[in-house]
Amino acid sequence: MQKTWKPLVGGILTVICGSYGIIAGSIITILGGSISWIAGIPFISKLFTLFGSPIIILGAVAIAGGIYAIKRKLWGLALAGSICAFLIPPPFILGIVALVFIIISKEEFE
Repeated sequence: MQKTWKPLVGGILTVICGSYGIIAGSIITILGGSISWIAGIPFISKLFTLFGSPIIILGAVAIAGGIYAIKRKLWGLALAGSICAFLIPPPFILGIVALVFIIISKEEFE
């Protein structure tokens, strides 16, 4: 089987979206703690943590899937990572492109 550029590009886009997700989720969580500390409103911290934690988890799965897509191993994990990259809010268009590239290149995975 000939190796193409599709899983490599899909993996890189997935890692980019995952990195963004971890950074954004961390900022949201830290920001909630800071607002709670400054304003003295206790439930704000829990609310921001409720929104930030899933984004961090999606980012971690996206990075793991992107690494496996670059290595062309474990197509299922690469697919799960690209789906998680698609679910991360702002850069979801990159996640759509990564998802398409990883689906198209299924035959190249071991």
